[in-house]
Amino acid sequence: MIHVVIDLEMNPVRQELREMRRVLSEEVIEIGAVKLDDRFQQIDKFQCYVKPKYGSITRHIQKLTGITNDLLADKPEFAEAFKNFLDWIGTTEVTLYSWSNSDINQLKYECAYKIEGFDISRLEKHWVDLQKEFDDELGLRGNLALKYAVGAINKNFSGTQHTALDDAINTAAILTLMQDEEEFRRTMQPVIDLLNPKKLSSSIGELYPELSKLKFDE
Repeated sequence: MIHVVIDLEMNPVRQELREMRRVLSEEVIEIGAVKLDDRFQQIDKFQCYVKPKYGSITRHIQKLTGITNDLLADKPEFAEAFKNFLDWIGTTEVTLYSWSNSDINQLKYECAYKIEGFDISRLEKHWVDLQKEFDDELGLRGNLALKYAVGAINKNFSGTQHTALDDAINTAAILTLMQDEEEFRRTMQPVIDLLNPKKLSSSIGELYPELSKLKFDE
């Protein structure tokens, strides 16, 4: 058994392609992933840029990700890039993880549109929404952004946010910590205290502003 943590960066399909946007509103422009062994130790990593077919990189996405049209000019389109990713995963039994379900949903839409006959369900049935598992483990209502979850486990964000491989590496760090329930609870105690109104800490609230928006399940 191996574990693969994946992150995608996307760019919007051109506004004028209204019919297409009903089924595919964005295209993958970067795939980043980390492979972990059965002890949740990193053994490999994958990174690939992807040339979009239905839209140039917008100013917002360029600013957010650092990805430019020039950078993607000679990169593979989605079908080839995704095949390379599947080849990298290999045939070993695998569980896949992402921070929220947006990535598997994107792959479902894009594979259906661009890779005829490909059955994404064989990946989907082994897919885990780690953001939900993280929130459920703490009894939280709401979705905590990756950067705040990384901060909450007492780690500095490794690399650059909205870079697919770096986001995958940071998500993998959370996944690894969650395998040790006792250590996870100890590490997360300041967050638990923060979300308890009787123990609200302004200093922690300033450090993790999004946490103050979340609440525990009753």
